[in-house]
Amino acid sequence: MSFDRTLDESALFRICFVCTGNICRSPMAETVFLDLVKRAGYEGAVTVMSAGTGDWHVGEPSDARTMAALTSRGYDGSRHRAKQFDPEWFDNLDLIVVFDRSQERILRAWASSEQDRGKVQMLLSFDSQQAAQGDVPDPYYSDAAMFSTVLGMIERASAALFRQIEPGIRRGAQ
Repeated sequence: MSFDRTLDESALFRICFVCTGNICRSPMAETVFLDLVKRAGYEGAVTVMSAGTGDWHVGEPSDARTMAALTSRGYDGSRHRAKQFDPEWFDNLDLIVVFDRSQERILRAWASSEQDRGKVQMLLSFDSQQAAQGDVPDPYYSDAAMFSTVLGMIERASAALFRQIEPGIRRGAQ
């Protein structure tokens, strides 16, 4: 899938969630954040996408346990197909949200400027109640309960992130 078909460059705010394989954490965050954007009426103003640092799952749907966790909370993540982050995307993104320190290191290493390195932020850093944890655990080698726990962490941190950027989006959308 080409980046051109997934990123609306005319949007006021462009965000990409990046995990390791783009089948667990980042598709959860993309789905949750898109839901927040839609409920607030900012669909044309905010572009949300996700990707992985690795290419193992490119073209595949989300992990079945990711889908089950999302569905159990009323989300639809069925259209997701995994893709790998392309460093050329930095120029077109306002924020790149990662889930653990290894992804943070990788993305910052891929960035060609200090400005681009500054776009890479840890998801939990936006939520004061979870920030001290640092990493969102990778549920891939765990059970369905861990997927549910991780989704809860992502929902709380995504809501906190949305509250922080929403005033700027509201001003820009007027």
